[in-house]
Amino acid sequence: MFSAEIGVDLGTANVFIYLKGEGIVLREPSVIAYHRGTNRVVAVGQEAQQMIGRTPADVVAVQPLRAGVVADYQVAQIMLQHFIRRVAPGRLRAFRPRVLLCVPSASTDVERRAVVEAAREAGAKEVKLVSEPMAAAIGAGLDVVSPRGSMVVDVGGGTTDIGVISLGDEVISHSARVGGNDFDESIVRCVRRVYNLIIGERMAEEVKVAFGSLNDVGGTMEVRGRDVVSGLPKAAQISGRDVSAALAEIAVMMVDAVRQVLERVPPELAADIGEDGIALTGGGAQLGALRELIAKETGLQVNLVEDPSSSVALGMGMILEGKIRLNQFL
Repeated sequence: MFSAEIGVDLGTANVFIYLKGEGIVLREPSVIAYHRGTNRVVAVGQEAQQMIGRTPADVVAVQPLRAGVVADYQVAQIMLQHFIRRVAPGRLRAFRPRVLLCVPSASTDVERRAVVEAAREAGAKEVKLVSEPMAAAIGAGLDVVSPRGSMVVDVGGGTTDIGVISLGDEVISHSARVGGNDFDESIVRCVRRVYNLIIGERMAEEVKVAFGSLNDVGGTMEVRGRDVVSGLPKAAQISGRDVSAALAEIAVMMVDAVRQVLERVPPELAADIGEDGIALTGGGAQLGALRELIAKETGLQVNLVEDPSSSVALGMGMILEGKIRLNQFL
């Protein structure tokens, strides 16, 4: 069994780090702000997220991961290095930590090599990988080592990872390149199309949190941005109905991905899933009425886990602590 000290859920939207023996010790947005040219780091995590869309010309605030994979290798490596240094005691840094990293199930060999090299450059002595559906299922409390089939849907920032698991391994897995960030982008498109107003990512996030449901919650909210025609600052009152419709466009894509996986499940495992239902995890899973939509479209019971955002990190923690024995680590 691989004896690791740190488990890293390097997500598109957030980074979670689990330190063996201590639990989850870091939860930060996957954002870094740095000076152009010199690459000198200005801020990482929550502080950097506050800078998105507000930086001067010589500073850029970015998410170095897109759709669950490394989009900017050098920047991702710097960000990960800062996070590891923040959580690891001096002794652990001196001996270089062993790292367990989570990756989307459908990531390519090239994408996996990129994230492994980023971790090594960030100071890892040894790197092992585990797929997001497996880690999410373990963190959700599913019995992944029994011959009974379990199904998990993990809605992350950049991907929706779906897995059917039995006997300690994935029988079927699928990673749809659609996630929580797409909800924000859909809101941006909706506000531009309906209200002729350009808003930023942070404003879209505020709108999503304020309404936060696929159901028409009613009411309105004032948003501020730039007028499409005049280019001048402008405010508009947007309706919850329009926001819900924008969110539903993305949710339907997630449901389609779930249905595609269900259509490939072997009959015996399908019977197990029919009895036990689907575990719903990930930060994006907390969107109102998403659980109900998946249940309606699949005819299955869908269970939103207690702490959906932390499921992947908690699952990696159980692997690190030796509470779960997986086939690939035997």
